[in-house]
Amino acid sequence: MGEPWPQIIKVVSTAYGAAVGYLFGGWDVLINLLLVLVIVDWFSGWAAAWMRGELKSRVGFKGIIRKVAIFVVVSIAHFIDQALGSLHYFQDAVIFFYLANELLSVIENAGKMGLPMPNILRNAVHIFESKNTPPENPMLIDEAQPEAVKEIKETKENQEQQENHERQIDHPKEDAGDAGEKHA
Repeated sequence: MGEPWPQIIKVVSTAYGAAVGYLFGGWDVLINLLLVLVIVDWFSGWAAAWMRGELKSRVGFKGIIRKVAIFVVVSIAHFIDQALGSLHYFQDAVIFFYLANELLSVIENAGKMGLPMPNILRNAVHIFESKNTPPENPMLIDEAQPEAVKEIKETKENQEQQENHERQIDHPKEDAGDAGEKHA
């Protein structure tokens, strides 16, 4: 009877290959590069936090979850490509987005660690962050609001203006008294 390890290794590697093929359509250079950048970004973020005294296990764990989520999104993009019958166009676009994001994050982490940074890279990070930082609540942007929300907002603003106007009519002496005290 032989060693069980060669058989176990064959089974595990076969299962891994089948999973990669199913989830990503295979393991190509782009996915490999993304994996490398994800790992480098996580470690550089960890190192930057450690050097600045901001290392927290909860933040690190959230980072790992976010990195796994990247590959979930890439897998979903692969399934969308399959549904559309395309040859990885959607998946490649998603991978390129995350490659750029991870690369900028690595550069930002290097800056946080105090590494000298060429101005062109520093400016690229600043431009990317300023153009792609979503507002905290997209519903605050008037163009993103449906008409019903705009009407409710306008009605509320009109009510507030009316209430302020009524307060000024009901209590004109208080306002005048305050103004007189300020001039005295």
